[in-house]
Amino acid sequence: MSVQTRNILLFALVFGLIIASGFYRSPDYALRVVNLGLISAIMAIGVNMQWGYAGLFNIGVMGFVALGGLMAVLVGMPPVPDAWTAGGPRALLALIVGGALIFAAVLAWARLPKGNVRAFAMLVLLGGGFFAYRGIFDPAVVAIEKVEPALLGYLGGLGWPVILAWPIGGLAAAGAAWLIGKTALGLRSDYLAIATLGIAEIIIAVLKNEEWLSRGVKNVNGVPRPVPYEIDLQNDPAFVERAQGLGLDPVVGSTLFVKLCYAGLFLAVLLIVMFLAQRALNSPWGRMMRAIRDNEVAAEAMGKDVTARHLQIFVLGSAVCGVAGAMLITHDSLFTPTSYQPLRFTFLIWVMVIVGGSGNNFGAVLGGFLIWFLWVEVEPLGLWLMDVITAGMAEDNWLKAHLQESAAHMRLLTMGLILLLVLRFSPRGLIPER
Repeated sequence: MSVQTRNILLFALVFGLIIASGFYRSPDYALRVVNLGLISAIMAIGVNMQWGYAGLFNIGVMGFVALGGLMAVLVGMPPVPDAWTAGGPRALLALIVGGALIFAAVLAWARLPKGNVRAFAMLVLLGGGFFAYRGIFDPAVVAIEKVEPALLGYLGGLGWPVILAWPIGGLAAAGAAWLIGKTALGLRSDYLAIATLGIAEIIIAVLKNEEWLSRGVKNVNGVPRPVPYEIDLQNDPAFVERAQGLGLDPVVGSTLFVKLCYAGLFLAVLLIVMFLAQRALNSPWGRMMRAIRDNEVAAEAMGKDVTARHLQIFVLGSAVCGVAGAMLITHDSLFTPTSYQPLRFTFLIWVMVIVGGSGNNFGAVLGGFLIWFLWVEVEPLGLWLMDVITAGMAEDNWLKAHLQESAAHMRLLTMGLILLLVLRFSPRGLIPER
């Protein structure tokens, strides 16, 4: 069997499983799996660019995904006029002052000679500047968060078409990656992993606590969609007539139509990202990145700026994750900072890349769909399996209760088992790098 035929069969198997779930569950369920699988595949490509192209061990994926999600709120949600009146200008002034103080401190550090003068200047700029910044910022935040705290309590967004949040989310993640990369990419791989994880946790902590910006743990509901709403379709006589002509209930038809619209948009983004990633991988730049990955010392001896190239790929991969993060929020219409857990947005994405085949973008896409399908299917199947195993036991049997409660852990067991099996029998992934 040729490599190409084998790869086609692998994709056919995965999509066959998803289609089968549409029969034994519902078409709506299968479409949701497809949509979230498309988003997961885009995230996996972003991580594959960093690890598969350049060998960068970034385990702060969820931080960049969360920044993309925040952009969906800041771009798509309407502004809150009362909050802006209460403290918006003052909060912006505080942010400008804070940025100016940091810029002045960097300039002073670079231009002043080492000694007491530079130390005193840094103390004044950073120490005194901090209190000046907080003196402007804190009253503004208090005023903003007092505006209908149960429903609002934040500044809102720009009210632009939410689909613009996707590229803006990528830009925000890329900007954060550039700032992080300038300081962290000189570290050894294990220290880089620790640094990126710590920075991702800082980003999540900011999103949880800065209610004036993201409502924190109160969450943002009703994030606008780039597709029609089901209720609008159900009130459209033309749509109702078409749905009934196809033998569908208008409610079911509207749900399927919306998910198909999402699938079309997400597929378009995946194809664009995939095309650009493949062009980059097969270009001289891509060959240079793989040479740096395989032997940094030899590449540097040939005149390549390893740190600069690492920064490039770190920014590009993070931008892709940011785009996927914005897409996820527009799909769910809900921004929940507490949902950004390393288990879902770091560990699972890494499993997708490793199982699919690091260094191969098609492998990353395959891993994205396969691992996401198993992630959502394993727990209900595990509960069914426990029910079958314990069918002959009494209802009050302690072992039966324990096994049924353990079904929730089947996801972690299955992911670990799949990872071990792939690393044992196909250590380069299901679709290895050519």
